[in-house]
Amino acid sequence: MARALRVDPGDSVATLLDDVRSGDHVEVGRSVVTASSDIGRGHKIALQPIAAAAPVLKYGFPIGRASTAIAAGEHVHAHNLKTGLEGTLAYRFDPAPASLPTAPSTATFDGYVRADGRVGTRNEIWILSTVGCVARTAERIATKAAALVGDTVDGVHAFTHPHGCSQLGNDLDGTRTIMASLACHPNAGGVLIVGLGCEENQIKALMATIPPERHAMIRTMTTQLSGDEVEEGCALVAELAALAATPRTTVGLDRLVLGVKCGGSDGLSGLTANPLVGRMSDRVTAAGGRAVFTEIPEVFGAEQLLMNRAADAGIFDRIVHVVNDFKQYFIDHGEPVSENPSPGNVAGGITTLEEKSLGAVQKAGRATVSDVIGYGERITHDGLTMLEAPGNDAVSSTALAAAGATAILFTTGRGTPLGFPVPTIKIASNSDLAARKPGWIDFDAGAVLVDGFPAAEDALLARIMAVASGAETAAERNGEREIAIWKRGVTL
Repeated sequence: MARALRVDPGDSVATLLDDVRSGDHVEVGRSVVTASSDIGRGHKIALQPIAAAAPVLKYGFPIGRASTAIAAGEHVHAHNLKTGLEGTLAYRFDPAPASLPTAPSTATFDGYVRADGRVGTRNEIWILSTVGCVARTAERIATKAAALVGDTVDGVHAFTHPHGCSQLGNDLDGTRTIMASLACHPNAGGVLIVGLGCEENQIKALMATIPPERHAMIRTMTTQLSGDEVEEGCALVAELAALAATPRTTVGLDRLVLGVKCGGSDGLSGLTANPLVGRMSDRVTAAGGRAVFTEIPEVFGAEQLLMNRAADAGIFDRIVHVVNDFKQYFIDHGEPVSENPSPGNVAGGITTLEEKSLGAVQKAGRATVSDVIGYGERITHDGLTMLEAPGNDAVSSTALAAAGATAILFTTGRGTPLGFPVPTIKIASNSDLAARKPGWIDFDAGAVLVDGFPAAEDALLARIMAVASGAETAAERNGEREIAIWKRGVTL
């Protein structure tokens, strides 16, 4: 008999754990419902009759309204369910107590302790380009320098982008802020900044935004003034590598900064991978560490749950501002705030943004939201931080790294090969994906459906500690490392 999972006792739909054919009986807890059509795994089946215009409940909350009457056993999806989201809203602060593990974890990892007390999970030389014109130059330097420095450091990597010239105002500031924050990252034992010379994103202005105490481990090069930019760049990398050489030191979970992200989600993401990652966020914050979440458009419909966990009224106001400001960003561009999920999400069983958001916010666990930071800014508080950034995988993951995340937990139901500046641990929402794409996936959260959350929690935490101590992720093995910058302004 096929199975389906009902998240909350009050839900009017359940998520199928198996493909079903019309007439198949589906077990939902102690109940059985008969499918009236073929329905794919990860999609929703109605558990009871739902009247037209009535709310459809999943996770104990409305995920939209029925656009037509729905009978028990029917497939509930885009043909009969529509979003209830509109524009900006007025919110009320209704504080809810945090719920964290009672005993902090004693897990440890071997990291690189920096002079300012932060701990990196890698000791690498990062080459940052100020402008797209020198992107290939930076990559050539990284390739040649990596062979020269060998295993003195964990690696030499170039992070390039097409921006930095023909940008104005806040758009240029965003590029500069991201680059400055990456230059301060604890996973970068040293940083080489490669510029062209005539770009808007001038090296001098960029260096002025980087704390002076970091300058000792940064070198800069203007290629228009260099006789042989690749040779000069390699020499500077070798100099940095010699200065950065240092051993790993055993530290506690409180020294980890965890970024959480989802991409290519399916109907099981909110049932397996995302809540599992939320448990990891809780373990880190309960131990005194830091977790950071973002993808602001993917909290629309679930934002009140986060707002109620604000540390105080001031943090609540900042969450409201970020959420409503992002909604206005959509409206100003003539787009509905509900312009999500993606085609892949829909194919995987997610119908409305409310449904996607209620599943996505679970990555943030249950801790108090202790701070809210803007795009490109760096984390300054222990606990759980909300970061302003869009849902785009590459843009938001780059922002997580720039904020100071030393590892990213990336959940996916459809799969993606992408990797980012810091170790990116790919977590499959279903065992089929993990089996089909072992070259992409680091952990199978589908095991939750067989072994339960406690066993999966322990296994994932062990995997995170191994990666933080130097074990490669799939993306690292594949050479998948990139950045993307949020482009919001005009281009000259």
